[in-house]
Amino acid sequence: MKALLVLIILATIASIFLQFKRNRNIKKLLVALVSFGIIVSLGVAGNLTRAVFPIYITHLVLLILAWLGLLYYLIRDRYYWWLVLSPVFTIGLFLLLELLEGSGHEYLG
Repeated sequence: MKALLVLIILATIASIFLQFKRNRNIKKLLVALVSFGIIVSLGVAGNLTRAVFPIYITHLVLLILAWLGLLYYLIRDRYYWWLVLSPVFTIGLFLLLELLEGSGHEYLG
């Protein structure tokens, strides 16, 4: 499974640079690379939501949709920024729940 993830990441980077080589559109290259960086960093930051499993599953689904949004941008030249930034919603929801309820692991003793 980890090998498949690495292959998907490498295929995405390769497709970004192949698009640039074909079109020489520096703006599209920069938008795609920044979006790729945002999606990967949101994936790493989303591991903190693992404590609340339904939010974690929602975060994974939104990450997949964000990745598909990036691929759609590469293929059709239509950029949906809200789709790429959608995993921020689950991280924000998790942090709000932690603020309101606490971590549940505090010692009041």
